[in-house]
Amino acid sequence: MKITIRLAAFLMLLNLSAYAQSNYTIKGSAVDTAEKKALLNTTIMVLNAKDSTLRKFTRAKSDGSFAINNLMAGKFILVLSYPGYADYTEGFTLEDKNRQHNFGKIGLTQTSRLLRDVIVKGEVRAIKIKGDTTEFNAKAYVIQPNDKVEDLIKQFPGIQVDKDGKITAQGKSVDKVLLDGEEFFGDDPTLVTKNIRADMVDKVQLYDKKSDQATFTGIDDDKAVKTLNIKLKEGKKSGSFGKAIAAEGTDKYYQGQLMYNKFQNKEKISVYGIGSNNGTTRLDWDDAQRYGDNSAMELNDDGSMSFSFGGGDLYYDDRGLPKAITGGAHYDNKWDKDKYAINGNYKVGQLSIDGDQSTIRQNNLPDRVINSTSSQVSHKSKFTEELNAKLEVKLDTTANLKITASGNYTNNQNKILSADTSRRGDNSLLNLNNTSNINSVDNRLFNASIFYTKKLKKKGRTLSLLVAGNSNDSKGAGYLKSNLEYFDDAGALSTTQPTDQFKTSANKGQVLNTNITYTEPVAKGIALVVNYSFKLDQASSNQRAYSRGTPDGDYNVLVDSLSNFFKLNQHAQQAGAILNYNKGKTVINVGTKAANVSFDQTNIYTGNELKRQFINWFPQASYLYKFSQQTSFRASYSGSTQQPTINQIQPVKDNSNPLYITLGNPNLTPSFYNRFSTSYNSYKVLSGESIYINGTYGFTTNVIVNNTSTDAIGKTTSQYFNLVGKTQHTYNGYLSYSRKLAGLNVGFNGNLYSRTTYNMVTNAVNGVSQLNTSNNSSYSGNLSINKYVQNKYDFYISAGPTYSITQSSLQTSYNSNSGGFNARGWAGLYLPHNWQLGTDGSYTYTAKTTTLPEFKRTLLNASISKAFFKDKSLKIMGTLNDILNQNQGYNRYANGGIITEERYTTIKRYFLLTLSYDFSRMSAGTTK
Repeated sequence: MKITIRLAAFLMLLNLSAYAQSNYTIKGSAVDTAEKKALLNTTIMVLNAKDSTLRKFTRAKSDGSFAINNLMAGKFILVLSYPGYADYTEGFTLEDKNRQHNFGKIGLTQTSRLLRDVIVKGEVRAIKIKGDTTEFNAKAYVIQPNDKVEDLIKQFPGIQVDKDGKITAQGKSVDKVLLDGEEFFGDDPTLVTKNIRADMVDKVQLYDKKSDQATFTGIDDDKAVKTLNIKLKEGKKSGSFGKAIAAEGTDKYYQGQLMYNKFQNKEKISVYGIGSNNGTTRLDWDDAQRYGDNSAMELNDDGSMSFSFGGGDLYYDDRGLPKAITGGAHYDNKWDKDKYAINGNYKVGQLSIDGDQSTIRQNNLPDRVINSTSSQVSHKSKFTEELNAKLEVKLDTTANLKITASGNYTNNQNKILSADTSRRGDNSLLNLNNTSNINSVDNRLFNASIFYTKKLKKKGRTLSLLVAGNSNDSKGAGYLKSNLEYFDDAGALSTTQPTDQFKTSANKGQVLNTNITYTEPVAKGIALVVNYSFKLDQASSNQRAYSRGTPDGDYNVLVDSLSNFFKLNQHAQQAGAILNYNKGKTVINVGTKAANVSFDQTNIYTGNELKRQFINWFPQASYLYKFSQQTSFRASYSGSTQQPTINQIQPVKDNSNPLYITLGNPNLTPSFYNRFSTSYNSYKVLSGESIYINGTYGFTTNVIVNNTSTDAIGKTTSQYFNLVGKTQHTYNGYLSYSRKLAGLNVGFNGNLYSRTTYNMVTNAVNGVSQLNTSNNSSYSGNLSINKYVQNKYDFYISAGPTYSITQSSLQTSYNSNSGGFNARGWAGLYLPHNWQLGTDGSYTYTAKTTTLPEFKRTLLNASISKAFFKDKSLKIMGTLNDILNQNQGYNRYANGGIITEERYTTIKRYFLLTLSYDFSRMSAGTTK
């Protein structure tokens, strides 16, 4: 009995204590600002000031009054929301001396009376929405000494940052990060987010950055890029800061970085250097695309073609063992009341990759199967440097001038040794081939443009002129050696085909392009956009192959079948008109472009001339409906004539792979591609709910396909031709949903891809030609959970299945369907005394098929670090990469009736000890 009485008394004390801690109340009433009428059912929410999570909510009564009880002490944000009215936000604090907070009458204003802004009153505003821009106030978030921009934006609702620094905002990838509205070292977002200090930031703006043309005219051209703009505090725009990193590890791995920045108001000077051999420094795919060092004839927007030359893109994609060093300098400034603005960048980089690769390939022919294996040893290197500059001048209040120029030099060197073995379906030996390819290519590229814009007297009437030019000069040389052996059905050697050649290339191209655009307001909310462009293109391609006159002699015998010297003269005229309707929440674009292209190609060796004149047609239509500032639906259609490339037309044999010979076809005609796409995007700031759905369907008529003929000894010859009466289809689908639940960010992503392709397969054994129809589809989905708590912990987990279907109408018994499962994640734990633990990992599983074995891989990494000094400017970190030592390169894909699996060298287990130091000397500046 005594125990029961004591227990009851104890529980009563606990209840009284809990009641005392939560006995806090707020009240008030919601009314219309103009009419002073009560707003029934107004939503009232109380959010935690620290992380904007929902604490409690209620709705206003018929007289507009509201009350929320049983709140705890702390700092909060009050939010009132009513349809058709701007949100009202106010910060407040509940404490012992202020247990009840009476807000009195709170006036809400109709959105029609506002400039589409959010009313915020009282304490620091965390989020502000103006039009299509979401602005985060850095003062409202907790940062620690030496935090970077990356640590700050991790706290923003709707924004996620992965372990490599990639940013996703409102369900979309952020591809551009600006500093005070200007590019910082071009388009590398991590150079800003990982190096700029968070305590320098005033605000961060998130928006869809439109193209220069769309920004000027106000007419959307569907070329927007999700962008973050980091706005610095006025007092943090003068001074210097930087970062130094030095790391050394087992197996001779290393990493180093030095970055120095000096800001003086609007003038910014930065330099950096980075080097490593552990894959953290790479000339990535984006760099390769910007440097434009891939040899090809490219199809332009107007349907014309232009040359670009080089030795092939080289960037590190986890294949092989890399050594990379890169550096650069940046300068930007504004003066004369921002009338003039200049932005310049210089980059230089050296990348070399050594690696081994083994390949298994199954080639399904009409009446037989060829199974091949290949082993390859390669050394590839690339040196590149680039200089670009941009000058913007505000000529007056209505006219602007933008001048850009860039120059690039690239040298690619490759040495590839390979050994190939092919066998018949009964496992008898078909052929052996040992090949050596050694080549070096120098490429020089220059681009320049002038963009002039003028707003005319009538509102909405504009004129813009673009003049752009580029020149490209490429020279290369290389050696091809191979020893190809063929075997008969009994497995005896029947034929030997040796190759020993020296090849040179000399390619040049110059392009001049002009475009004039005029916009005219036809009626309220309706504008007409018309444009005209003229393009001149001159290029030459001189490819030569030489064999030896004697077994040990010089390479002085020209191989005519592998040599060519072409000159290209081309001009194109394009005209188009687009009608734009923009009223209320609806934007509609309907229009078309047509280009008249004259193409004149001359073979200098033979004197043969290939002339082509054609009309390219580009219809387009789009529909955009904005339900709100953060929710929209878009549907669009575009059609385009696709001309055959020069490599498809040019009737010159390419024997770089002696077992696979390609031929051109000068009789090719254009195909036509139709693309339909829809998307829905919705984001709710307070709940953090994000939905993004995208679907694309495309089909091509008069499609250009391969006609492949494989002879009895396994040698394949491929030539392009037009396939009449068949349509090639492509489907793509993507779904992303995420929401904050109980403090967790929970998301789901799903992907669908399906494509139908055709190629004609001729089996030289019986001369039968058959059309092969291939259907390749892949499906994947993953569920992810993540949370970030400043200076406590963060984690991310994502996992889901995959399934791929590879079907070919030929040899259906070898069709390959395969399932799989992928998972990845990372976690960080912040401990007392500035210690931090971290880990990340991934799991990959691909099931076996009728031809290929299963694949499993588990990667696990871990790190421990400690920061020193009050500002945490010095840090020591130990990292163990690939703890289980299971990392191995792997790739599986299908093309037509050929299924391929690759396994290659990559970076495996090692330990790295890193020392990093951040320095800063910032002072208050004055505005120029």
